[in-house]
Amino acid sequence: MVADCHTKRNVTMKNVFYPDDTEKKIIFILKILGSAQGPMGSRLIARQLHDYGIILSERTVRYHLKLMDERGMTKLVGRQDGRIITDMGTEEIESARVHDKVGLTISRIESLAFRTTFNPETKQGLVPVSISFFPQRRFKKALKVMEVAFHAGISVSQLVGVAQEGEKLGDVTVPKGKVGFATICSIAVNGVLLKHGVPMDSKFGGILQVRDKQPLRFVELIYYSGSSLDPSEAFIRAKMTSVKLASEHGEGKILANFRDIPAASRGLVARLVGKLREVNIGGVLSIGEVSEPIGQVTVDVSKVGIILMGGMNPVACAEEAGYDAENHAMSTMMEYGELVRYEEILEG
Repeated sequence: MVADCHTKRNVTMKNVFYPDDTEKKIIFILKILGSAQGPMGSRLIARQLHDYGIILSERTVRYHLKLMDERGMTKLVGRQDGRIITDMGTEEIESARVHDKVGLTISRIESLAFRTTFNPETKQGLVPVSISFFPQRRFKKALKVMEVAFHAGISVSQLVGVAQEGEKLGDVTVPKGKVGFATICSIAVNGVLLKHGVPMDSKFGGILQVRDKQPLRFVELIYYSGSSLDPSEAFIRAKMTSVKLASEHGEGKILANFRDIPAASRGLVARLVGKLREVNIGGVLSIGEVSEPIGQVTVDVSKVGIILMGGMNPVACAEEAGYDAENHAMSTMMEYGELVRYEEILEG
């Protein structure tokens, strides 16, 4: 902690009132409230804490929330509605210890992969999704712009979820004046492979240059193990993609992710990828050879590199055209059966 970035009161709070383990739990609760679109109760907070490997009962969460209320970091807005984060709570997140900020992305990937229950044979189960919130009046136009990316296959899937204000996508409520738009994450591939005994090591997310519709090289990357922000969110916000060009001309810069798998699993992985494609979950751009570089990325001995499409490429396409959205990558889980083809939304 950097002492001169805090008031004396805040330093006293962290060093005296909170044991180290309690401080960590409070920071995670604040992060969950900070990313919420409205008030949250102890039950939902306890559920989301599981994603970070923190197992607390609802009663224990309520205890921490009361403590945070007293310190001015959260505010109770009604027994049925739950809490919201305050400005002081947001400041507390920003001033959290560095090692509490690092590594959250890789933890989120591993958690969502574990929670994936989708079975390509039965076409049932949970899949991980990213959620974007578009202004209601601009959503249909934004979706029309995204059509080119879906049509070109620059997406993990053509299946999407849509919800209006007050409705839910998974456990995420759509805020007032917005339309929620869910796209399947490439983590779905991690999850299905994991259920078949194949460990997939997620390395980084990046900007992939494609040429003649084929992956050429990564020109930017962010390692998951050193970031609390999903790389896709960062690259979209920075306007670093050219998904529309890649969709129309086969050359451009798109969102992509790099994974590797044990060499012995290559055949099984290829078969599972084929089954996923049959049920409209693709996103695997390329599977490399044993110990051979792929996308100009070095691969460890006895490993096989895999390049996966970023699930938010259609959203990036819309943002390139000026249809800005509030993006939450790797946001929640949804039932595969709740998703529909994007054309149905476009024509509706």
